[in-house]
Amino acid sequence: MGCRDVHAATVLSFLCGIASVAGLFAGTLLPNWRKLRLISFNRNEKNLTVYTGLWVKCVRYDGSSDCLMYDTTWYSSVDQLDLRVLQFALPLSILIAMGALLLCLIGMCNTAFRSSVPNIKLAKCLVNSAGCHLVAGLLFFLAGTVSLSPSIWVIFYNIHLNKKFEPVFTFDYAVYVTIASAGGLFMTSLLLFIWYCACKSLPSPFWQPLYSHPPGMHTYSQPYSARSRLSAIEIDIPVVSHTT
Repeated sequence: MGCRDVHAATVLSFLCGIASVAGLFAGTLLPNWRKLRLISFNRNEKNLTVYTGLWVKCVRYDGSSDCLMYDTTWYSSVDQLDLRVLQFALPLSILIAMGALLLCLIGMCNTAFRSSVPNIKLAKCLVNSAGCHLVAGLLFFLAGTVSLSPSIWVIFYNIHLNKKFEPVFTFDYAVYVTIASAGGLFMTSLLLFIWYCACKSLPSPFWQPLYSHPPGMHTYSQPYSARSRLSAIEIDIPVVSHTT
């Protein structure tokens, strides 16, 4: 398994990353983070359910799919700390994950469309494909952490609200969508790390060039002794040997 080849693990991780970012987009836009059910004891009135999202708020009658009231200015007056944190955390996580996807794409395109004969003029512009995937894996892990932590906090904050007021608050399916998407980001990161460790031996430096020169190319370097690798100054001490 070579680091200069496109493998199923890299393609699968790229597709998994796209699906996870799409899930984060959905979780960010869905108005289904928290439900507040208002029960009326009057038989002539219907119960109301308030659906709270990160940007909008919707009030519906039970059994109805139409919003009785649709508040589009909710994003500027959010009074719940966990949702306010999510307003910053989820877009940040999406940006980090999109940067990781871009690095994955650069690494795969450089591997797939590289020329067998390297161009000396472009030697300074060579892209380390495995390095791109390694950094992308780190970014995917960071994006998953940024999105998962506040999403889990919503569950515990919901318990806090029920204890502080009345047990009428429940978290909705946007929480599950975001947590699953964060899990997808961790899975993407794990796939990239496994691929990197499998294609390249671990004892070698992470940023060592991963391409090999064609048979017709030779590199020339000034010869130096083994001692000069350890010190910038090399002092030769003459050794006198006696022969009998």
